Amino acid sequence: MAHQERPRVLLADDYPALLVAWRRLLTPTCDVVGDVSDGQAVFETAIRLVPDIIVLDVSMLGSDGFDACRAITRAIPATRVVLVTAAADPGLAQAALRAGASAFVRKEAAADDLPEAIGRVLAGETYCSAFPHRDVR
Repeated sequence: MAHQERPRVLLADDYPALLVAWRRLLTPTCDVVGDVSDGQAVFETAIRLVPDIIVLDVSMLGSDGFDACRAITRAIPATRVVLVTAAADPGLAQAALRAGASAFVRKEAAADDLPEAIGRVLAGETYCSAFPHRDVR
């Protein structure tokens, strides 16, 4: 997926401070079109905004990130999902990709990994911060 314009990004996490931090991190290179902190609002907001990328927490109030990822990628195939988590379990990375995510980023590494993950996803690649030096396809 080659982009000449700035990618449209929707942020979804139930910690408001992370939403603010991610917005600041991504604004120089992306158009952050919205953010949600309620897991049930993710799907509805994605359908309404049709972003290029959704940065989605694996564990949000009211939603399982894996289920939301599956629903979003079925309903909006062009939208790519970057699943994020505080857990360092490498098994979650494989589960994220099986659920349809294009990238998996650990929150502790998000400051460095999130912009790179978005760039790689937009280039048609997958990305996993649990294994940052290899393509996890």
